[in-house]
Amino acid sequence: MGDFLAFRKMITPLIIQVIFWIGVVLCVIGGLIQIVVGAGAYYGGGTLVLGGVLLIILGPLAVRIYCELLIVTFKILDELVRIRNELGKSGS
Repeated sequence: MGDFLAFRKMITPLIIQVIFWIGVVLCVIGGLIQIVVGAGAYYGGGTLVLGGVLLIILGPLAVRIYCELLIVTFKILDELVRIRNELGKSGS
């Protein structure tokens, strides 16, 4: 608990995982809504259906890439802390 209160332990990577799953669910729901609206449209429905399918396929991929870029930042931080600790041990 002390590491958490002193900001030595990061909780943001866990939050990023939750954001990823929320983003995936929203992409799938949005894609399904577009498909249903496109299927019921009289004009231009094919574009909506295609957009919905692309959103279901490419949306989670884009969310994953975004979340991975955020997590890389925290992995770099972890490695820098490890390097600092190793240098501190060898220097004393």
